[in-house]
Amino acid sequence: MTGWRLLLTRPAAESAPLAASLAAAGVFSCSLPLLEIEALNETTEQRALILDLERYCAVIVVSKPAARLGLQLLARYWPQSPLAPKWFAVGAGSAGILAEHGLAACFPECADASEALLDMPELAAALAVDNPRVLIMRGEGGREFIAERLRGQGVTVDYLQLYRRNLPAYGAAALLELLTAQRLNALLVSSGAGLAHLIQLAGADWPRLAQLMLLVPSARVAEQARAAGAEYVVDCRGVSATALLAALRAQPVPAP
Repeated sequence: MTGWRLLLTRPAAESAPLAASLAAAGVFSCSLPLLEIEALNETTEQRALILDLERYCAVIVVSKPAARLGLQLLARYWPQSPLAPKWFAVGAGSAGILAEHGLAACFPECADASEALLDMPELAAALAVDNPRVLIMRGEGGREFIAERLRGQGVTVDYLQLYRRNLPAYGAAALLELLTAQRLNALLVSSGAGLAHLIQLAGADWPRLAQLMLLVPSARVAEQARAAGAEYVVDCRGVSATALLAALRAQPVPAP
C-alpha cells in the first residue's frame, strides 16, 4: 500500500495508534489534530439526567470522549451500574471503553456510523416499549441526525452534553505548509466537526485542498463534504484502522 500519504486530523491520542496501524500496512501518515476535547463543567441539568438514568429505555454514546466523560459522571452518582437502560455505542471504540467498566453496549459491526446504529434490531427492540425515551451522550452540537430520526419515530430524546470540540490554535498557513512539505495526497476527517474545522483552518486555501482525496467516516459526512466543494470523497464506513485500510485498498493511489 505504498504511495499513500495521509493527513490524520483526529485528536492526538487517537491519531497515534491509527498512525501505527497504517505504518504497519505501509501507509505513510502525519498528524495535525483538528479536534481538541474540552470537558464541560458539571451542571444541575447533567446531574438530573444522570440521576434519572433508569427512566430511559436506551442510552446512546456517540464517541470515545462521550464514553469516558459519561463514565466519570456515572461513577459519581451510580456506585453500582443501573439495571436499566440498554446501552448503545456508535462505534466499536466507544463500546470497548464502556465494556472495560462493565457496561455491555451494542454497536453496529458493519460500520461506525449513525445510520448503521439506527438500523440495528437491538435498538428497535429496546424502543419497543410504551413512551420510549432515549438519552444521547455527546459533545455540544453532535449527532443531530440520530435524535431527528428517533423523534420522527415518536421517541422522546434528551441530550447529556459532556464536552465541546475546539479547533487548536495554528498559524494561518499551517495546513497548506504541512501538505506541501509532506507531499500528502489524501486527508482524513473522523466527523462532521472535524470537516468543519478542516475547512475553517484551510480558509482561502480550501479550493486547493478540496481537490485532494477526502476520507470520511459516513455517508452523512460525505454529503456534507461534497456540499462544501470537496471533489473526491470516499466514505470509509467507519473510523477504525480496519475501515480506513479497506477503503484505501479499494481506491487507486492518486498520481504524484
